[in-house]
Amino acid sequence: MTQTLDECAGPRVAEWLRTNGHETISIYDEFRGVSDEDVLAKAVMTESILITNDKDFGEMIFRERRQHRGVIFLRLADERSANKIAVLRSLLNAHAERLTDKFATVAETKVRITK
Repeated sequence: MTQTLDECAGPRVAEWLRTNGHETISIYDEFRGVSDEDVLAKAVMTESILITNDKDFGEMIFRERRQHRGVIFLRLADERSANKIAVLRSLLNAHAERLTDKFATVAETKVRITK
């Protein structure tokens, strides 16, 4: 499945995903400055999992009941790209098949996947 990488996740993460064979739409590279609503709409339109560290998407999904194809919310103590990549590598290796249409909250040592 394709991933849409929110602007806040950064270009190094997008580069890593692409290098590792993941079809990736980078908001930072392609649509910088668009609203969160437009980011989510882009992810839905392209049937991709949104990767973000912006908690506003949780509000949009759970409170506003917005449509999505899956969200990976990176809730990390260390926001550096290298840590985001390490956490994503671990998540995708262990749970890739479970992420479509789910909301995954991911920390350095914990993963919570909800419907």
